[in-house]
Amino acid sequence: MIEEVTLPYPRVRSQPDPRQDGEGSLQVQLDPNVKIGTAKVFAIYGKGGIGKSTTSSNLSAAFSKLGKRVLQIGCDPKHDSTFTLTKKMLPTVIDVLETVDFHAEELRVEDFVFPGYNGVMCVEAGGPPAGTGCGGYVVGQTLMVDGGHWMF
Repeated sequence: MIEEVTLPYPRVRSQPDPRQDGEGSLQVQLDPNVKIGTAKVFAIYGKGGIGKSTTSSNLSAAFSKLGKRVLQIGCDPKHDSTFTLTKKMLPTVIDVLETVDFHAEELRVEDFVFPGYNGVMCVEAGGPPAGTGCGGYVVGQTLMVDGGHWMF
């Protein structure tokens, strides 16, 4: 039996919203119909070399010290933010999917989510080659790899 599932892809704006920062940038937003419970989602983005990975890793560490459950999703080809928290190069979700011929149903969360500093859970989505654009879409899809169920 084949079951068809519709995934809630993020909405993409091709025209910049004057209320948003980043004139000329592509704004990606979560589908308002997708609920993540009481989770707070933070996205750190901007041009290269401004400290995004350092900032996101430090925020994750700080929230974990406050007793919060934290999932850090890296989307950098260099794995900077997850390396900072785990002290090792994590395989990307695509790397792990490749080991099971892209049959996501064969994966367990522990196959691609790794513990880091102070219990911060880390996932490496990987990312586009440096300078080619944002991997935000990859992060959204990484969250949905667990058969359409949010990991947290």
